[in-house]
Order: sequence, then C-alpha cells, then structure tokens
Amino acid sequence: MNYEELAEYLFPDVKPRSYYEKKYPRRNLTNQQMVTRFAPSPTGFVHMGSLLTAYACRLLATESNGTFILRIEDTDQKREVEDGISGIINDLKDYDITIDEGPEIGGEYGPYIQSERKEIYLSFVKDLIKKGRAYPCFCTSSELDEIRSMQELNKERIGYFGSYSKCRNLTIEEIKEKVKQHLPFVIRLKSEGDFSKQHKFTDLVKGEVNYYENDTDIVILKSDNQLPTYHFAHAVDDYLMGTTHVIRGDEWLSSLPVHIDLFNAIESPLPKYAHISPIMKNDNGTVRKLSKRKDPEASVKYYQELGIPVEVVKLYLKTIINTNFEEWYLKNEDDEFKVTFEKMPSSGALFDVEKLFNISKEYFSRLTKEEIYKSLLEYTNKYDKEFNELITKYDNYTISILGIERETEKPRKDIKSYSDIKKLFWYMYDEYFFDSNPYKEIIWDFKLDGIEEYFATCYDENDTEEVWFSKMKEFASKYKYTANRKEYKENPENFAGTFASFCKIIRLMLTTTNMSPNLYDILKLLGKDRINKRLELFINSYTK
Repeated sequence: MNYEELAEYLFPDVKPRSYYEKKYPRRNLTNQQMVTRFAPSPTGFVHMGSLLTAYACRLLATESNGTFILRIEDTDQKREVEDGISGIINDLKDYDITIDEGPEIGGEYGPYIQSERKEIYLSFVKDLIKKGRAYPCFCTSSELDEIRSMQELNKERIGYFGSYSKCRNLTIEEIKEKVKQHLPFVIRLKSEGDFSKQHKFTDLVKGEVNYYENDTDIVILKSDNQLPTYHFAHAVDDYLMGTTHVIRGDEWLSSLPVHIDLFNAIESPLPKYAHISPIMKNDNGTVRKLSKRKDPEASVKYYQELGIPVEVVKLYLKTIINTNFEEWYLKNEDDEFKVTFEKMPSSGALFDVEKLFNISKEYFSRLTKEEIYKSLLEYTNKYDKEFNELITKYDNYTISILGIERETEKPRKDIKSYSDIKKLFWYMYDEYFFDSNPYKEIIWDFKLDGIEEYFATCYDENDTEEVWFSKMKEFASKYKYTANRKEYKENPENFAGTFASFCKIIRLMLTTTNMSPNLYDILKLLGKDRINKRLELFINSYTK
C-alpha cells in the first residue's frame, strides 16, 4: 500500500509533523532539571488526590530549577463541566501552586488546552499513517460488540488485536470507497507489539515493574469531532512540550504498555514515570480509595470553608509525598526540605484528617498573634461577615485574645482552623455573651459564697500573675477552699472544695466553660466593667 498517498487522501490540508517540531524545539535542559506537568480533565472540582499530584510536580520542578506545566486534557468533552477549566486554575491559585506554563499564563509550547491543539494531533496522525503505523477503522458499534462477545465466549483478552483487527488490512481502494460512502471512521494505531513478550520497566516510585508488550490497535483519533483520545494526545504533548517526568496516579500503571507503544510509534524518548499510590480512607474497618462522591474531605473546598490554612494542607500533603517529612517538620521550619522519589510511598497512603488537624495545631502554635489576626480577617470576610465586623471593631482586643499563652515556651495548641477561633473565644465578646442566657447549660452543683466579695475586695487587675494567684489562693482559703488535694480527699466534709473548684466557678462565670486559656489573662482582657456585668448576671442566674 502507498501509505503516503493514503495519508494525503485522508488529511490533505494538514501541516507536516516537522512544522510543529520546528515550532516547539527541544528544551535546553541540564541533567538535573525536570519538566513536570499536571494534566487534569475539567470534569469536576480538584480533589485531594489531584492536589497531591500537582503539588508533587511543583515541588520537584522547583527543586530542580525546572518547569511546571498545567495542561488541560479536555478531549472527552462529554464529561466536561461548566467552568471546569477556570475552577482548576483557581483551585491551584488558592493553594499557591504556581504554574510556569499553562492556560492564562501562556508559554512557548502552548496552547495548553488539548481541544485547542487539534491541528497538532492531526499532523502526528497523518505522520503515523504515512509510516504505516496507523490506519482508518470503519467498524460500527455493533461490530465491536460482536467482537467483544466472541472474545468473552472464547475467554480471550478483550481488545482490537490480531485476527480481530478487521480493518487493519483494508486496501487503499477499499478505504477510499468507504470514505466516499461517508462511513464514519476512527484512526487506530497499528501496533507492532507482541503480547507474549515481557519486559522490565523502572518506575521512580514502584521500582522494577514487569509488563507485556501492547499488541492492541487502540483508537488514537475519534470519529465524532476528530479529537484525539487521551492516550495519544498525552504522548504527543509530552513529546512536544519536553516533559521529562510524568508524576501521576498508579491507576495509570496498567496503561503503561500502551503508552510505551505510542512513544515508540511517534519516535519520542520515553519520559521517566513516577506512579503515585492513591490516597486511601479507613471507612469503618474497610480501607478504600478516597472518594469525590462519598467523602467531603476529598474536596479542597472543604478545607477552605473550614478555615484550614493553605500552608497546613500543603504540609500534610508533604507527609504523604515523602514518608520522612513529618518527623523532619516537627524539628524544623519548612524551608529546606527536599522531596525525593525514593521516599514516596509505593503503596496507598491512609488519609488521616486527625493527623492533618494535629499538623494544623502545630502550625498555628508557631504563628504570632498578628499573623493569625490578619488571616482571620481574610477568612471571616469570606465566610463569617458578622464575626468579621466584630473583630474589626475590636482589633487590638482580638489580637490580645489571640496572644493568650502564645509567647511562651510551650504555646497552646487548641486552634486547628480559623473557624475554631469563634468557637473557642465567642465568650470574650459581650455581643455574643449576652445575646441569650449564657449560663443555661450550667449544672449548679456549687455555691457562690465569696465570689462577690472576691471581686469587690481582692481582685486587682493591676496585679502581676504571681501576686494575683497568691492573693486568690489566700482569699479562697477563707471560704474553706483548700489547696491541699490530699487533705480534701481525706476529709471532704471539712471543706467547700479545692482551690481548683474556686477557680472553676470564676472560670464558669467568665466563659461558661470548664476549659479555657489562662484564667489570669482572661480576667485581664475582660477588664473590670465586663467582669462586673457578668458577675451580676451569674448571681442572678444562680439556681440553688
């Protein structure tokens, strides 16, 4: 067969492959530089697995002084959602994952949306036909179903290969006749593989992997709108864009034989592959893949709405990307850690929300009160306008609240998200405290003897913490509150309670809760007027 004649007949006005190879010359890279790419489909929100891949690609490109590309793979347009592309771009921006080349940014190897690269793919398809490595297939859906049924009946592999490749040996005359009849056709790769042959492949994460050669004549160009299939488009794009490392989920490992076949067909060097294991979840004892449909924590929006800092999500992702990161982070600031393929887990990492929250608490404990306040303003401006107005009105007061037990040797670790702050400190704001009966949940299993007198005669907001504590302990003893726990345990009937019980009553009066930060700081920040106002309500609410 005259393959060049066939290629010109099917694609007469398509530019030669050499045109695009000249337009997109090889990158001038050192041995260390990596060109990585994140190549999502615009079929929904960015989930944690996608963010993990994108972040790993960004880190490796940065550390090697290389290039990180965002490429939108939208050849399956039936599954595309409205604003899918802008949603992906915005999600990456929200998590400070910067791209070097891609949609909106541009670059010398664009366009970076596959549906805009149609002419490029047609050029490579035409080139394959000219070389006898591709051909048109006119099989109908019913004919393909018949082939599949026969393979299932014979318990054979499923696919278009060997004697089942009905259109592989059509003559040019037969092809022209079918085209004249306007019969729809796809373009298939004419595979030269032998499925009986096994090879070894080195994956940067999985290590040595065995695979059988691909012998299936896969579709590389669809019939409906002449867009390529994912498999073919990704090979052409990675070749022309100079991708050196493909980091992707290990669900694509089974496609590796097809992809190797495609790179060989287009005479391209094979990129290095790193197949990342999926993020798993323990669902009541059953370990399964984290699901976009079932698990709210799979969506990156979940953490934004909760108020988990971007930096925390990225820190947690690093613990998945490299198994040695968490230990390193607890001892260091996150400024020198280097991601390596060797430390990427070869099996699925279990997604642990509690671990993420603990990392977040550690992260918050390292921030200054001013840093927290600034980010809290941004968060509440988007998600809680009412609280935003309050903390704006009481800016310095709020900053002081956020500073309680912060500048100490062991700063407190009770804040895991910006949404926590309101839950933790609502009682510090009279607008919330007196909005309803704040003491309605209190179990009044104590007496108020001495509370009024303490604030009238003993408490002095100018006292140092040491003096305040000593004076309060001495005052409490007048009302039979003992600081000796052992003595109280032996003879409880002789005392009103322990000194801790007296502190608890004051804490309840000020905050309505048994748990709060340093009582001295709470008293100092509230000030005399707020304290007296709460004391009056507390006494009036008391139920014996």
